[in-house]
Formats: sequence, C-alpha cells, structure tokens
Amino acid sequence: MSLAMDLPDAAEIDALSDPADWPAWGLDEDMRPALERALARGPAALATIVALAEGGPRPVGTQMVFGAGVRAGFLSGGCIEADVEGHARACLADGESRRLVYGQGSPWPDIRLLCGARIEILVERLAPDDEAARTLLTLGAARIPAAWVSDGRRRLCAPASERPAAWPGAFERRFDPAARLVVFGGDPTALAVATLGAQSEFETTLVRVKGPLTPPPLARVAYRRDAARTALEAIGLDAWTAVAICGHDPEVDHEALLAALPSPAPYVGLLGARRRLGERIERLRAAGIGDADLAKLRAPIGLDLGGKAPFEVAVAVIGEIMAARHGQVALARRGA
Repeated sequence: MSLAMDLPDAAEIDALSDPADWPAWGLDEDMRPALERALARGPAALATIVALAEGGPRPVGTQMVFGAGVRAGFLSGGCIEADVEGHARACLADGESRRLVYGQGSPWPDIRLLCGARIEILVERLAPDDEAARTLLTLGAARIPAAWVSDGRRRLCAPASERPAAWPGAFERRFDPAARLVVFGGDPTALAVATLGAQSEFETTLVRVKGPLTPPPLARVAYRRDAARTALEAIGLDAWTAVAICGHDPEVDHEALLAALPSPAPYVGLLGARRRLGERIERLRAAGIGDADLAKLRAPIGLDLGGKAPFEVAVAVIGEIMAARHGQVALARRGA
C-alpha cells in the first residue's frame, strides 16, 4: 500500500495546519519585534540564556518572548521550550523572575538535554511601561547599538557607547541594529535574493530604478524605484547593511557602486561576468574610489556553489553575506 499523499496547496495548508504542530515561532532570531508586539498587548516575559556549559545548540544571549498571543524564539531545539513557557506564563502571573537550570544540576532531571549541555535561563517580566524595554526598542528603531543589563528584578538599557556598569548577578547583552539588505535589480535572480533575504530576517529593500509603479509580490520586501544614489541615501547605509547589486544595467550598477563602496556598509556584492570586472574596477578607480573601498567588493557576487538558477544564486549571496557578518573571512573574501 502506498503512503504517498498529494501535496496540499497554500489555502489547504492554511485551513488544515495546527500552529502547535510546527514551531514556526522559532524562526525569529531578533526578539525585539516580538517584544514590541507583546508589550502592545500587556506585560511580556523575556527568557534569556545567561550561562551555558558543555556546548548546546544555542549561544548565550539567545532569547524567547512570551505575552498575550505572542510566543517567539527558541532556546534548545525542542527539549525545554514547553517547560520554559510554563515558567514564563507563571512569571507573567506573579511578577517574580526565575532562574531555570536544565541539564547538570537541574531540579528537573526528567527534562533531558540530548546534547548533554547545561543551560541556565533568566526569565523576567517586563511591564508595558518598563523603562529599559522601551529604551531598547527606541534605540533599535533609531539603529543605535544598545547595551542591556538585568538580573531579572532591576534592568538598565543605554546606548552601547554609554554602556552601563553591571552589578553582581546581572547579565549583560549587546543588541546591534537589525541586519538590512538592499538588492538592486528586477529579474528573477534579484527577486530570489530579496525573497531569501527577507526570509533570513534581513530588513530587505528591492531597488529597481525606474521600475513599475506597483511593488513586487514579495512578502516583507520594501520597494523603491528612484535613482540608485537617491535610494541608498534615503535608506541610509550603515555597518549592519549589505548591498547586493543584481541588475543588468551597467550605468545603474556603476551609480550604485559609487554610492555603496565608500559607505559604512561592510558588504557590497556585484553580479556580472568575471571578464568584465577589470574594466568596471578601473572605471570606479577613475571616479575616485580608492583601494580600501574596492577591497570590500565581492565580485562576482556570492559563494562559489556552482549553481546559476535564481535561488541557487540567492543561497550563494545570502550565505556570503552571513559569512562576512560572522567573521568567516576565508569563506567570504573573494573580492577584487
């Protein structure tokens, strides 16, 4: 007897799937948007890994957020999330912070960590008017790095440049601005890069100079159709923004490179034939772009994975951006 099933369409999936069956809430890494949603509805519980021993699937500083109708993030890959949520809901009810230990030394030996790690988690209740939480969200919206210090009862948050002094028993964490991605182009490859970027939690903008008035049918992707330099100036390039130039207009590409390469953006990638790269670089030099700025150009764009299909290129591009973000220099550096 065959166990094969016809694949359901999107409408059938929406109608049949149970959110409890699939932990899609664990796909979010940056908890600030979820925290903002939760605080808009009432108090929120913030659970943070504050100590880790013997490895573990998630690093120190990883968080989950719980609130009215809100659950986001993951801490272990399924071993402890349900138990942490129970403690978080209790914290919301009584206002008392908790320090939870799983693995070695845990008071709950029946909760096994298959990785063999020891995980310590701080659970704290944040009121809608919590000053530290509001500062964290305000700094995030302004794209200013934030320093967070908390022991579960007392919290401070300030710009990272004004890092507050910690005290015994407090946990410190830095919050950088959300990662952003600007994609130039309008063909399937550019659409694939923008789609995968948005799915990978980049705040993504697609720029198609003089493109259609209607935006592309891509979820969570902003759209601009103005000139390359104007668009980049309006978006604002900083140290947490990557630029992927995936168009086929040499003049638009050149204008985008002139604006992006001297900017603080750490990643600038250019799609195009290797044989044309030399003349493009010479043109940039003639326009005043120096060697230091040219050194961060990734061209041809993306890791060399061998594929040429739109989503194969997109995987190569997003992978290269992530390698650069995480300091995998040998993997990410294929520049001019």
